[in-house]
Amino acid sequence: MAVEALARLAEERVDHRFKGLPPDADGLTVGELAAQRRNLFTGGFTTPVLALSAERLEHNLKLMETYAARHGLAFAPHGKTSMAPQLFQRQIDHGAWGITLAVPHQVRVARAFGVRRIFLANELLDPAALRWISAQLDTDPAFRFVCYVDSVRGVELMDAALAGAARPLDVVVELAAGEGARTGVRTEAECAAVADAVAAARTLRLAGVAGYEGEVPGADPERVRAYLRRLVALAAGFDRAGRFAGLDEIVVSAGGSAWFDAVAEVFAEIAGLSLPVLKLLRSGAYVSHDDGHYRELTPFNRVPEEGALQPAFRLWAQVVSRPSPEQAFANAGKRDAAYDLHLPFAQVVRRDGTERPATGIEVTALSDQHAWLRTGPEADLAVGDWLGLGLSHPCTSFDKWPLIPLAQADGTVVDYIRTFF
Repeated sequence: MAVEALARLAEERVDHRFKGLPPDADGLTVGELAAQRRNLFTGGFTTPVLALSAERLEHNLKLMETYAARHGLAFAPHGKTSMAPQLFQRQIDHGAWGITLAVPHQVRVARAFGVRRIFLANELLDPAALRWISAQLDTDPAFRFVCYVDSVRGVELMDAALAGAARPLDVVVELAAGEGARTGVRTEAECAAVADAVAAARTLRLAGVAGYEGEVPGADPERVRAYLRRLVALAAGFDRAGRFAGLDEIVVSAGGSAWFDAVAEVFAEIAGLSLPVLKLLRSGAYVSHDDGHYRELTPFNRVPEEGALQPAFRLWAQVVSRPSPEQAFANAGKRDAAYDLHLPFAQVVRRDGTERPATGIEVTALSDQHAWLRTGPEADLAVGDWLGLGLSHPCTSFDKWPLIPLAQADGTVVDYIRTFF
């Protein structure tokens, strides 16, 4: 099913829905356009246009595959970053156990493209979604689904919605990262109460524990490791109490994109449980990495001997106004670029087929469709130039582009990545 569904993406027709693509490509299928191997800079693409580097994407996929294997981690990268089934499949092809998701719509997308293992990093309470997932479990014996629980009330609502289910739904108790953190159970005693509620439910099965260390208040290596050790100790306590009887393995899961080195270190300490442990890492932003937020926070900055991720996105805009020597405007704005954590970063200027560094050029603000540029005396920038912008925060970059050219270093576009937000 996955192969067929992914193949159908190439049959979609290119038209006005997909910004940045060549106007003369209207009516072609995505597959036909990809087969033309047009050049991003000379093949009729219009600005603004977001491109994903083919070489850097492959580098990042291989690096995290190697990292997870080296540290004995199963890997379920968070799919909400890209919501791109083609990338889900490539992540799975590179050793991922499955895909992490956050809300029912995302699960439906993943299932439509044949994803067999899904970890939902949220408590799921919608009765319609629960019944749909239950039906998926009943009709597909190979489908594995795990989700958070973080309240007795939530467990009761889930159990009521799943009445009559043939297969139990696997859940993990979410331990909060501390007071003031996001979701999750605040204390170990409350975790035990939630686990008791799961044991009393007819339709749920306790599969393990999970959390998100990125929400640790005042996160630093010491605080993050302390939280992760609490998580591991919670799993060990549940195990001693016999709460995992009847399972094949115990799920212990954490891991955003900023502290997966701490997750690897602490999860390596897990020992003495009665069953094998599925040490499930969920980092997602690695797939494209970025030029801002995760460039600063990536654990590879702390452990450079493990390798380095490469930023794979570049947003190309065109200079459309140069009203003064100190100011210019490019035609990409909030509709095109992530801006929730950092503004885009001016990286290169392209003119007459030649690229050079964007020296003396800074993005100072974004309007809906314009980037405000401050230009210093050393800036060589003219109306008509293409400006290559680096982006921060992949999760708010992918969602603005329903079809993203996958381009090689020389500009040859070899494929198009479809997103479903």
